Parts: sequence; structure tokens; C-alpha cells
Amino acid sequence: MTRPLARVGIPGVPSRQRAPKNGVTCPYCFESVAPQRILFRCRGQAGRRQGCAPVLDEALAKYTGSTAGASLPPVFSASGRKGRAECPECGLATGNRACPECHNPLPSAYCDSPGRIVALVGAKNAGKSTYIAVLLHELMNRVGTELDASLVACDDRTIERYKRDFARPLLEERRLLPTTASAATGPREPLVYLLTRTRRGRFARPRNDSLALVLFDTAGEDLRSREVTDLHLRYLEAADAIVFLVDPLELPGARTGVRDAVAAPRGAGDDPDSEPLNVIARVTDALRQRHGTRPGEPLPVPVAVALTKIDVLRPGLLRQSALHRSRSGSGVLDLDDRDAVNEQVRALLHDWQAGQLDTYLGQQYADHALFGLSALGGVPDAGRVGAGGVRPYRAEDPLLWLLYRFGMLDGVRPGGG
Repeated sequence: MTRPLARVGIPGVPSRQRAPKNGVTCPYCFESVAPQRILFRCRGQAGRRQGCAPVLDEALAKYTGSTAGASLPPVFSASGRKGRAECPECGLATGNRACPECHNPLPSAYCDSPGRIVALVGAKNAGKSTYIAVLLHELMNRVGTELDASLVACDDRTIERYKRDFARPLLEERRLLPTTASAATGPREPLVYLLTRTRRGRFARPRNDSLALVLFDTAGEDLRSREVTDLHLRYLEAADAIVFLVDPLELPGARTGVRDAVAAPRGAGDDPDSEPLNVIARVTDALRQRHGTRPGEPLPVPVAVALTKIDVLRPGLLRQSALHRSRSGSGVLDLDDRDAVNEQVRALLHDWQAGQLDTYLGQQYADHALFGLSALGGVPDAGRVGAGGVRPYRAEDPLLWLLYRFGMLDGVRPGGG
């Protein structure tokens, strides 16, 4: 007889992770904004509607570094207790809200529910850009359907950049994405999305839970010094969680577990600044300064650390491994599977003389978990995706774990334990 699934709570999660925030953190400039300070933007003129004419928004132009696209209907302050307010100039009601600091749009669902910001970090060769492209595609399609969730870009800039720099070259043309240029060569904006799940609360009333995904495809060079990290990863200050991507080929002993046909990235192992532990340590130092925690005091930010490109590992390493199993895809987090994968990745790290990475994470963070995934699902060839196309494997696992830690996803133990 099949035993019923046991639904499990979230033991040991700090109250900070479940309690709604008093204010709203702008996912663009990362200012913490009290609800009463949020601005409204007039709906403007459209067809026969006589709204306010566009004017140059200097705050938005300063943020983007350009006046292009910064001429919009004006913003104004109002109480907006019901999420709407009337423009004092034209009298039209609007629900369009904006950050009072940078004037970027603040989605209604993000303002009205406790959104969370997830930051993505990784060293050179970790495959951040590829992972971003695949993760977003999965959330828009297969995984989004599984979770009864929608993924919506927060502005037109995000829509255009995702299509131009990620989806079209990788998913349509099957070209590998180039190594990200350093932010020192020019400003780069984040991709900002709102993931919203509809769930049934008490008395079967629907409730929307939201998560802000703020993704920077930060170049490896931007993580080479604490000063540059502080300049280009300011979004860590506002992050509710972090996903670290680690290229296994950058680990000292991993080459013995890699297929013979796979070549190591150029310069792999030669640059100490690109070693995963050094990258994580620099980011940890920045987080510790901002959170004001003392040395030895675990940081309250949950951290997911994922080995990318596990498709390059020798089949013998995966045949009897938890990494060989696919997720059930049932819209919940299988905690037995999660524990098994965590222990398998931990064992690999120790086999590859990289156990200090796991030790360091346990010392510095109150909550961390290990993952193995592949964004492409196969080894690329001559700058192009393999013959089988993009076949992601467990790319969504880190995000599902974070949804569980945030109380947005149920956890189950199929064995009833």
C-alpha cells in the first residue's frame, strides 16, 4: 500500500524569512521604501484619453544613463491606500506605481505582497548567462505550469534584453552565449521579473505570493576584488537569498571525474581570483559588512550553491547517484530527494579536495544547500549547442528550495517520515 505524502513545515527558518517586510525594496536601485512614499505615474495620453503629456523624467534618465525612453507621463505622490490614485493634473485614476528614488516601475503584486529578491553570483566560466536564459524559459513554461505560477518582466527593458541577449541566440539560434563583458566597460541593467504563485489559504481563499528575481550576469572580472564587488554587486545588500553557481572544472580535483572528451576552460585553475571559494568569500565579506554581523556569527541569508555542467561528469559517477534521478514535477519539494542530492554533492566536493567549500558555507551561513544541475543538458560543440538542443536538467532546483524556505512551496516526504 502506498503511504501518504507527509507535508513538512520549515524547521529552523529565521523569522526574518517568513515575516512580511515593513517596506518595499526597489528591485532596481534597492532602496527600502516605506509604502506611503511610493509614487504613482499618470496613465498619460492614449487615443482620445486626455491625460498628461510625456515629460523628461530626470530621475529615471539618471538611473539608466540615457534620456532615451525616459520621457513618460509625470509621477506624483498620493496616499493610494487602495493601490490607485488620481493624477492632480489631469484627474485620471492610475494604479501605476514607481520608486520615489529612481522612478522605475514597481509592480502592483510586488508592492501588495512581501516580494523577495534573489541574487545570482558566480565566477568566470560558471555559465551564468546560459543559466539565466534557461531558468527564465523554464519558469515561463514547464516549471511555471507545474507551480501554477506566472513570470512577468517588470519593464520593457527586461523584455527586450532577455530576447536579444539570451533567448534568441541560445534558444532559437542555438549559439553559445559569449563571456560577459566587465561592467567597468559600461553600465549594465538587471533583468527584473516577478514570479507570482496563486495558492489557496484558509477557507480556500486564493492568495498570491510573489518573488522578485533580480538577475545580473556579472562578469568574472567584476568579482576579482572586494572594491569592485562592492561597486557592481550592490544588490546583495537587498538580497533575501543568493544562488552561487560553481563550475566543477574550476575545482582542484574534479578533472578525474570528467569525461575525456571535455576540455577544461582556458585558464581553469590558473587564476586564484576565479576559484569558487575565493569568489564566495569576497561576497560573504560584503554581506557581513552590510548585515553588521560579527565574525563567527552565521549570516541569515539562505544560500544555494549549485555545481553547473554536471553533464560533463563521467556516467559512472551518476549511475547510482541521486543526481541521476529527475524531479517528480508534482508542484512540491521532495525533501527526501533534496537531502539525497545535498549529500551526493557534498561527497563529490570532498572527493575533489574541495570539502573546505562546504565547511566554509556551514561556518558563514545559517542555511545553505548544495545542488547539481545542467543548463544545456549536453556538451556543446564548436560554439553551438549540442545536436540534441537545449535539454536542461534540474536547473530549477535551487529556486524551488528557496521558494520552500520562503514558505511559498510545500515540502513533502514521500516515505511519510
